[in-house]
Amino acid sequence: MVCILGGTAVGLLYLDKYRKETIPPIEGGVELELVDVPAWVNDELKQKALTAAIGDLEELRIDENAAGLVQQNIDRRFAWLDKVKVQTTHDALLIEGRWRRPIGLVKSGRRSFYVDAEQVVLDFVEMPGISIVEITGLAAARNIPPLGEILEGEDLAAAITLLDRLERRDRDEKKPLLSEINRLDVSNFDGRKNRKLPHIVLYTLDDTKIMWGAKIGEWQRHLESTDEQKIAKLYSYYNEFGTLSGGVKFINLCDPLDDIPQPIDKY
Repeated sequence: MVCILGGTAVGLLYLDKYRKETIPPIEGGVELELVDVPAWVNDELKQKALTAAIGDLEELRIDENAAGLVQQNIDRRFAWLDKVKVQTTHDALLIEGRWRRPIGLVKSGRRSFYVDAEQVVLDFVEMPGISIVEITGLAAARNIPPLGEILEGEDLAAAITLLDRLERRDRDEKKPLLSEINRLDVSNFDGRKNRKLPHIVLYTLDDTKIMWGAKIGEWQRHLESTDEQKIAKLYSYYNEFGTLSGGVKFINLCDPLDDIPQPIDKY
């Protein structure tokens, strides 16, 4: 018993630096553990990762061959993890990699899926802990690739670039602005429907329209406010009034001569 307890203590100290999630040992007493998991990854997603890691394997051993098989399973079956590495300890296989954080939700027919900042397609899992904006108005003539592959499209790339810019700004804010954005519409991307109307429009949870305008980097061609000015206007309004919803008919970020409307303008 003394030896067993001593070995357990040493094992715990060795693994203390890891934030881990485990799955009960399969035949052979081998555990699978996820290490260095980001805080936004929920339990359902962790379980899907561990299930994918096992795949069809009936037995695991603590050796490099088993580690290679687990890594192959994740690469084939679980798109959320990139650059996967599987390492061995005395009684476990440790799984680590770069987790793909979803940034946009896309609905195509009856199918819903996420895309990350690299436009990689991820399967839909309820993610109540993070703000994910629905992207609407994408050009219809495109094939949806398998999970883990890139969904092409300039309109999608423009939407993701804008969301990524806002998400990076949110990291410096006490109250994230993206939590009040419901969807981002690119149906008029590059003025394909009407060149006089904003190319990109954001909508709040109560459907207040935020007219962003041209895609990032194209403001000068359309004589709009700079991208930095647009972001500053939007966050200035948000910080002053504490919300983007319910105060005005719309928020126009495009015109460099316009001030952000005050809530009284609604009436």
